[in-house]
Amino acid sequence: MELQDYLAGFGEEPGYLDFAAYGPPSRAVRAEAAAQEEALSRARPGALERVHGAVDRLGAAVEAVTGFRRDQVVFSPNTSQGLVQAVFGVAGGVLVAPSEFPSLPVAAVRASEALQATAPIWLDTDDGRVTPGAVRDRLTSTTTAVAVNAVDARTGFVVDLEGIRQVIGDRLLIVDAVQAVGAVELPWTEADVLACGGQKWLRAGHGSGFLALSDRAANRLTPVLSNVGGLPDLVWDAVPPPAPGAAGMQIGFPDPVAAARLAAALDELAAAGPAVIAARVAERVARVLELADEAGLDVVSPRAEADRAGIVVVDPRPDRLTALTAALLNAGVSVTVRQGRVRVAPHAGTTDETLLLLRTALREAEAATRAVR
Repeated sequence: MELQDYLAGFGEEPGYLDFAAYGPPSRAVRAEAAAQEEALSRARPGALERVHGAVDRLGAAVEAVTGFRRDQVVFSPNTSQGLVQAVFGVAGGVLVAPSEFPSLPVAAVRASEALQATAPIWLDTDDGRVTPGAVRDRLTSTTTAVAVNAVDARTGFVVDLEGIRQVIGDRLLIVDAVQAVGAVELPWTEADVLACGGQKWLRAGHGSGFLALSDRAANRLTPVLSNVGGLPDLVWDAVPPPAPGAAGMQIGFPDPVAAARLAAALDELAAAGPAVIAARVAERVARVLELADEAGLDVVSPRAEADRAGIVVVDPRPDRLTALTAALLNAGVSVTVRQGRVRVAPHAGTTDETLLLLRTALREAEAATRAVR
């Protein structure tokens, strides 16, 4: 697939700059969902078996993009469920920053409260930036796992997975990848646990995701939250042990339509090339940074391309925030406003028209602020 074919699959309205919150499903994903729903609605002989084959297809698609073997991958309806399953399975301390997206610290605390087999070890960060040096300095003899966001949702900072792997040795590395897969290219197999939902940069819609486990993680994690979904065969009148490996983390039977949507999205990414897409995202982000600088806005996201993903976060003065959010709304520009900051998240398919709308909104906000002074 050529880049232009991939870009042609974007169908959102001009002004949409909120892919870090939700990625409107691509054309290929919508077509896949329609085909699967049609097959299920007609229920012709063999239709159910063919639709459920999408789960196997998902494993192959994850393998092509991340490098994890398909037998190391299970379906997960969202990132948070995968993280909970992983963290609840840890014995020992989990090093995690309280500044990470809440899914990680909440999972660490819930596991500690429920099981007493694990406990969070809190990591202080510089505005959400988890670095190998900070991790190294906080490791203790009881640390058995380190949990991080591949991309910080509040700044767009990209974590150094290779560097963290080097400093933690054979401890487990648990990674929330939902803000990264489909936007940046990283060495995913440095992680022992990779949890990712498909509703953001992959544009596969809600209810789709995957959980990938290294062999080390599969051997060490206790499948506390495990049920019949991962068993090769149903066993009646007895309770069998969990399935070995990643399959032991499968709770229920996967949603085949959601799995098909995510497989289609990953196939698109693999065909176009993750590095090609990441480069296009980086170029769009660079344009947003230029517009923010032009408007005199303080940017808290990293400037170096290697350290940033698809997220640009600006921190306007309190007297500028109201005017800025109003101007963006009036211009039809969709962003996330949170904790006094504005997060702008373009994708590879973000058009020049959308960037022009952003520029217009930023200029109008600046003019409104000057008029009030």
